[in-house]
Amino acid sequence: MKEIYHLNCVKIVSPVNDNVCGHCILIKENDNLILIDTGIGLLDIQQPLERIGQELIDMVGYRFNENQTAIRQIEELGLDPKKVTDCIISHLDNDHIGGLADFPNATVHVGIEEYENYNSGNPRYLKAPLSHNPTIKTYKKSDFNWFGFEARKVATNTETEIFLIPLFGHTLGHCGVAFKKDDTWIFYIADAYYMRVELSHSNHPVNQLARMRAENNNLRLNSLDKIRTLINEHPEIEVFGYHDIEEFRLYKN
Repeated sequence: MKEIYHLNCVKIVSPVNDNVCGHCILIKENDNLILIDTGIGLLDIQQPLERIGQELIDMVGYRFNENQTAIRQIEELGLDPKKVTDCIISHLDNDHIGGLADFPNATVHVGIEEYENYNSGNPRYLKAPLSHNPTIKTYKKSDFNWFGFEARKVATNTETEIFLIPLFGHTLGHCGVAFKKDDTWIFYIADAYYMRVELSHSNHPVNQLARMRAENNNLRLNSLDKIRTLINEHPEIEVFGYHDIEEFRLYKN
């Protein structure tokens, strides 16, 4: 039996939106738990200056709440956080992986381009989230096609088919995650857009923020175009991102 839980594991106050979320997904399949992105972790909240730094806290607009961490929400659901066997990561920005240390025995799955970018000395990445030295499995370019997207099958010990879907631009190895619940495909596009309005209103203020945070804006715009096409051609696929609080409210358990 498979169950899907939608967790808001971040709160950010920004000039564009005073309630920016961190929409993570928990998949429960029998006795196994899989997290898609982790949000902010307990150590980030207990040691924010050491792990994140005041400059980044102020720039991003973090608001810390221990009860919002994935581990506390998993406990609140009556589940055992020690059964999180896999964390599938869209990209290695801190607000997506700060919680990895709360699941030290979980395998971390990430695209090879993103992991290489992380290890290149790129200053956008913090080292603290991976300082517990988790097992990391990377995924290289694939010939498999998922609705017009390259798809890299993620290897877990569950029956759920999960794919990393390259959506480069926000970072050089940024990926979405696609998986199936019953007969419905779910496509989590992470930070390919910050707010869904980016798909329809190019003059919305959030577009400037997305452009500023993109490592390659041309690739980011190309990823947006592909997402638009998918939504238009396959309305049966559920598509949502990480930071849009209005999207999260549609899925809140």
